[in-house]
Amino acid sequence: MPITLAILGDGAWGTAIALLLARNPEHRVVLWSAREANGRLLQEKRENVQLLPGVKIPESVELTIDPARVSDANIWVSAIPTVHLRSTLSRLRESCRSERPVVSLTKGIEIDTFRRPTEIIREVLGTERVAVLSGPSHAEEVCRGMPTSVVVAGSDPSLALQVQQLFFTDRFRVYSSSDIIGVELAGALKNIVGIAAGIGDGLGFGDNAKSSLLTRALVEMARFGVALGADHATFQGLAGIGDLITTCISPHGRNRRVGVRLGKGENLADILASSPMVAEGVTTTKSVHERAEKMGLDMPITASVYRMLYEGKSPLAAVEELMSRSPRSEWPH
Repeated sequence: MPITLAILGDGAWGTAIALLLARNPEHRVVLWSAREANGRLLQEKRENVQLLPGVKIPESVELTIDPARVSDANIWVSAIPTVHLRSTLSRLRESCRSERPVVSLTKGIEIDTFRRPTEIIREVLGTERVAVLSGPSHAEEVCRGMPTSVVVAGSDPSLALQVQQLFFTDRFRVYSSSDIIGVELAGALKNIVGIAAGIGDGLGFGDNAKSSLLTRALVEMARFGVALGADHATFQGLAGIGDLITTCISPHGRNRRVGVRLGKGENLADILASSPMVAEGVTTTKSVHERAEKMGLDMPITASVYRMLYEGKSPLAAVEELMSRSPRSEWPH
C-alpha cells in the first residue's frame, strides 16, 4: 500500500526532497506551498524556476496550496525556514494528527525562544514523534540525483529507522543517530561558520585560512553542543564536519554567499533584500551568541561574526582581532 508523504514548504530543499521521495513508486508525494503566488507558479511551470531552474517536477508530485490536501498524509516533512516555522505550522494545526510523525529538514534556531525546529514542531502541532534529517546535502545536487549521505535522528529508534528506510536510495544514503539535539545544533551552527568562510573568500584569503577556520570552528561547535546536552561524536559526523565542509566550500551555500558579499564590502541589509533564499546563519548567529554569553562559553568565531552582522565591525578588523588573541594550547586540559 502506497505511503503518502506531505512536504511542507516549496523552497529549494523542499522541492528537492519531493523529487527524491517521488522516485519511489510506492510513495505518494504532496508538495504544499505556504505562499499562494509561489504555489500557483509551481503548478503552472512544474518547475521551481527561481531556485532550481531546469529541474522539472514530475506529475507524480501533487502540487497544492490547500492545507486540506496534506491532512491525510502518513508523514509530514517540514522544509520551512526557522524564521517562518512557528507561524506557518500554526496554519496547519487543525490538519495535524498528534500521532503523525513529522520529519524536520530545517537548520536553524528560533531567535526569541532558542527553540530548535523539532521543539517548535512539538509545541505547535502537539506531536511527540519527530525526527531531524541533516548533513551535507545541497538541494541543487540532490534534485539531480548526485550521490549524497545524510543522518537522521528521531525521538525514538523506530522512527529513525522508518525515516531511514523511506528516504534511502542508491544515490541518497541515510545513516541513523539517537542524538537529536546534536544533529539539530550542528546543522544550525555550521551556518554561522559558512558566513565566516564566505567573508574570508570575499577578503581574498587562501586555503590556510579556511582550513584553520573549519578546524577551530568545529571545536567551538562541539563545545556549544555538548554544553546543551549533545553527544561530542555527532560533530565528527555528517551533521557536523560533513555539513560544515560543504557549507564553507560550495558555491551553492547561501550563507557562504552572504559572507562573500560582506567581505567585499556590501551592506547586510542590501544583501538580504536581494536574495530570494533565507540565509539561516544570520539569525542563528544572534541566537547562539546571546546564549553563549549567558552560559559563559568561549565562542570567538561566533562572536566575531555577530559583531560584523549586528555591530558594524569591519570584516578585516574582526579577522585581525581573532588572529591577535593570546596564544594558548590547542587542547587545554
